Amino acid sequence: MENTILQPRFKNSSHFKEFWTKGNGNQLIEFSGAEVSFNDFEKFAPYFYHVDEIGDEVVRDVYLTKKFHEASKEIEQYIRNGISENDNTPESVKKLFLQTQKIPDWLDYDLIKSGAELCMRANLDSLISLRDYCLIGGYDYAYLNKPLIATEALKKGAVKRLSETLDFWVNVTRYDALEVHKKGYEFAIKTRLIHSYARVSIKKYYKNWDTENWGEPINSWDMMATYIGFSLVFLHSLHKLGNTFSEKEEKGIFHLWKYVGYLLGIPESLLPNDKKQATEFFYLWTSIQPPADKDSVLLAHSLLNESLENPILKYQFQRKNLRYLHICCTWFLLDDEVCKRLQIPDVSNKNVFPKAKWLINKIYDKLVSRQARINKGNKDQMKVLSDYLKITHNSNFH
Repeated sequence: MENTILQPRFKNSSHFKEFWTKGNGNQLIEFSGAEVSFNDFEKFAPYFYHVDEIGDEVVRDVYLTKKFHEASKEIEQYIRNGISENDNTPESVKKLFLQTQKIPDWLDYDLIKSGAELCMRANLDSLISLRDYCLIGGYDYAYLNKPLIATEALKKGAVKRLSETLDFWVNVTRYDALEVHKKGYEFAIKTRLIHSYARVSIKKYYKNWDTENWGEPINSWDMMATYIGFSLVFLHSLHKLGNTFSEKEEKGIFHLWKYVGYLLGIPESLLPNDKKQATEFFYLWTSIQPPADKDSVLLAHSLLNESLENPILKYQFQRKNLRYLHICCTWFLLDDEVCKRLQIPDVSNKNVFPKAKWLINKIYDKLVSRQARINKGNKDQMKVLSDYLKITHNSNFH
């Protein structure tokens, strides 16, 4: 595959141009001061066919040689206790853990703390941003979603998928979570191996995989785009919802996700340091993605209807109301064109709730101390996560 020359194949298509001249792409350029061009395209394009080989080797050496739960137990031991050069473990396992146990020179725990504090401080706006902008907006990129379709993620259902994303996000964004052997570090390593396991399975069983067009399954460039979702797109969403953040918090968000990306085996040259760089990186990646297809629409609707299936709220009218509020936020945060492509239902008075949210944030910002908001946000987010984990541990959602 190495000799495939990738072009910015959609750079003249209407979906790409509209996004970057009239839509959220244009807002991202204003928000970040980015200078977008195709000058660096050749530098990034090879990563569409590049994957985390170390993670894949660990899967072949550990997960494919023993029962799944035994393999998971073994990996958990390494995560909690670490590995040294002389341990009697497969070479691939040593490679993975020696890389992730080594603290990169650029790492600044103080900056990570500021990033984590912003994630907590923004409270439920963080969760709205992840769901109604980052996740659903990602469904508009047809090729990015192919691994989800190949691994039949739709059959698993949106409640379970959302619960897993939330579990990961909450656990990597708490205080000190990313120190080696701690909970966030554990989630990063496990997520990395889940990606490798999915990739090895897709390559083995999914005969229709179109590498030339879709790239390798869960390739490094797509991973970069996903992590820009957690940093740049997330920040832009908080901004649109009327949240303010300090320069240090903003830097902190990028630093936090850069380190998570490093633990996940994404090449360091793909991990942006700030919003300007992230927007410039994202611009190049979007030029190889076609717009939403029928799988995208299925994924988006599965996420919208999650509120109706989810037993956290007891009554049907509450669930319908929650679905309505998510639809309002989706229209508010995403481009109209993207919403139309994903066939998001058009509802009445759709700007009332997001605009009220914006106003409340402006007032709340002045009235409540930063630390009080961090504490409350942490508590409220943990409550949402524990509600999700309770219901997904019930048998009907497996």
